[in-house]
Amino acid sequence: MQSSVASSAARAVAARASIRRERAVPVSTSSAASTSTSKSASTSASAPASASLRLRCAATVARRRSSPLTRASATLEGAVEPSGSAPEVAPISASEGYATLDKVLGAIRKLPPSERAEAAEGSTKTVSAVLNGMKASGATSLWDCYPLLVRRNLFPNELVKAGIKDIDAIGKPSNTNDLNFIVGVTLSTSLLALIVGLTLPGDWGAFGSYLIGGSSLAVLAVGSTAPGLLAVGIDRFARISPQYRNRIARHEAAHFLVGYILGVPVAGYSLGLGTTHVDFFEAKLERKVYGKLSIQESTMLPLACVSMAGVAAEAMAFTEVQGQEADLRDLQRILNKTEPRLADKQQQQLTRWAVWQSASMLKKHEGSFLALVDAMEAGASVADCLRAIEAAETPKE
Repeated sequence: MQSSVASSAARAVAARASIRRERAVPVSTSSAASTSTSKSASTSASAPASASLRLRCAATVARRRSSPLTRASATLEGAVEPSGSAPEVAPISASEGYATLDKVLGAIRKLPPSERAEAAEGSTKTVSAVLNGMKASGATSLWDCYPLLVRRNLFPNELVKAGIKDIDAIGKPSNTNDLNFIVGVTLSTSLLALIVGLTLPGDWGAFGSYLIGGSSLAVLAVGSTAPGLLAVGIDRFARISPQYRNRIARHEAAHFLVGYILGVPVAGYSLGLGTTHVDFFEAKLERKVYGKLSIQESTMLPLACVSMAGVAAEAMAFTEVQGQEADLRDLQRILNKTEPRLADKQQQQLTRWAVWQSASMLKKHEGSFLALVDAMEAGASVADCLRAIEAAETPKE
């Protein structure tokens, strides 16, 4: 899904990882499976990509419009506490917290796109403090609720138990939307050419038929030489299907919810044509993923889960995953920056683990996930999406 994993989250992740080491309970897991991240990252998929890790900064939004986790805007390293337990957090009531979030996030949303990243960066501490205060008062139960993540190898059937319909679909190219678009264009232009040839007199009918019929050849030529030029058209054509629109919402909602669960606040989202993505506040991820800085495994694991959440959500609902290209590409960038560097086989296992971990989170909090999907499809604000998440929370064991 071109929903946007360009179309975020690092210093907060690093900070929380440091703090949680004092009190963490490792997430249970178990061993052995594989699928190629590098192969997946090269795959072509014209469905909604996510967020889309759509961990995009404002400077790269235009360049990476197709990714699913998107623009991340704030720094995390400065949030690390020197040592000991986490600092005291002043409780904030639900009404006060949501009102503040509505105000802050609403102000960012009203700004021109070119100014939102800077405004989000300046608001990161405020939003994080509000959510932490609401958690301290008991107003939220899902925000930053998972302990330190611990990766492991998986048994082959664990992905199936987590709800994945077809584990072979992960990393497998999907050309369904491309094919449907080409077939639709060819059939419609052929029919129109026939009608014109039969209705217009003489040479006008013949000329009109050749002209219209030739347009399908032009589309094929563009698709074979510069397929990116057809991306918007393919996406628009695919959106005729209600199932495809629901697929987009599920993909982006998964990035949103898993990020929220892992303590990465959401700045905004979009399900619009050619702009599907989720924007996260935390971390100047541009420096982490695209710069020269390396990232540690404690920071990489949450980012991997957020980046693969959209893939997990699609694989749980459909036998074909259409929105994974950008997510896998961003995951590969993250893995390339991880120190110590993982071997190819370890990267394959990490990809499977991240899908499994994300699917487990979505399955456990299914009520919140479905409520979030409905809220995002209705165009709700981020604060209203958070209300829907918390109101529906009835975790499954």
